[in-house]
Parts: sequence; C-alpha cells; structure tokens
Amino acid sequence: MAAKTANVLARVEPEVKEQAEEIMSQLGIPVSVVINMLYKQIIMKKAIPFSLSVSSIPITLDEMDATTFNSVMENGLKQAKNGNSKDMDDVFSALHKELLNG
Repeated sequence: MAAKTANVLARVEPEVKEQAEEIMSQLGIPVSVVINMLYKQIIMKKAIPFSLSVSSIPITLDEMDATTFNSVMENGLKQAKNGNSKDMDDVFSALHKELLNG
C-alpha cells in the first residue's frame, strides 16, 4: 500500500530556490525528501532544528532593501546627533590593529 502524502506550498526567493536546489541535486537528495526531513526534525525536537539568531556579521549595501538602508541611515544620524560617534582616525586605527592581530 502506498504511503499517503500531503502537499506543501511555499514561496521562496527564486535565487534562494535555485541555489538550494543545485546543492540538493549535487547531493542527490530530492527537495521533497529535504522538506520531509525538516518536518521530522521539527517534530522530534519540538522546535526549529537550527539556531535562529540575528547575525553579527554586517550586511552589505547590495543585500539591503530601501527600508533597511533608510533604517540604518536614520540610526546612524541619531547616534551622531546624540554624540555617540567615534573619531574616524580612531576607528581606522582600531580596524588596522584588528586586521594585524587577526
């Protein structure tokens, strides 16, 4: 007797879909198997099976939409107006030291 299945409909960014499916193809794992594995892990762990956190790695301008960019700029302006800024020479000196010390 065939196992019953249910359909999952999800919208993802085309580039994300393409890149992920290329990797799954290289691994020889169909998308449906990956989705089924994810669902089973969620059931087993009773949670999302990977860490969800805000990255501490800054994103580049190319990765930002207009809303994110405007928010970053507004935050920077507020910091500058409140005196929460650093001298450019000090910042570059600190970056230089960090790069040299790895």
